[in-house]
Amino acid sequence: MENKFYEFTAEDIKGQLIDMSQYKGKTVLVVNTASKCGLTPQFEGLEKLNKKYSEKGFVVLGFPCSQFANQELSSEDQISEFCEINYGVTFQMFSKIDVNGDQAHPIFKFLKSKLKGGILGSKIKWNFTKFLIDSDGKPVKRFSPFTQPESIEKDIVKLLKRNKAKV
Repeated sequence: MENKFYEFTAEDIKGQLIDMSQYKGKTVLVVNTASKCGLTPQFEGLEKLNKKYSEKGFVVLGFPCSQFANQELSSEDQISEFCEINYGVTFQMFSKIDVNGDQAHPIFKFLKSKLKGGILGSKIKWNFTKFLIDSDGKPVKRFSPFTQPESIEKDIVKLLKRNKAKV
């Protein structure tokens, strides 16, 4: 059987283990985030997408990472507070993880194995790399850190329509 996104777990920003199977049937956007990065304002666009489509079966999952120029705050409490106060983030945030290397979180190892990047192959090159996963748990598209959340909207809508057609 082929691995699916739903087979993984991750610790949320408050230390609770979250089973990805709770997102079965939803379109998911997984993003590696950072609070002190030039791309950090993308939190605003991610939150807008999350709010706009959450009732239609869409969810954003944020995974803080400090592997790129150490651009993440040091504690989960600081990260949570920063995201909430500065960007009104309500989507699910997770504990800080690695996305590359031997210590990379299994979710990111899985996503990178399914959707290769550009010239760096499967390696994630910077904060705010985004992975779109369909309602069956299959990764379908990878977006560069510089792809603005708003420009992903058409891909999200397409998957949400496909989900609705299945019902």
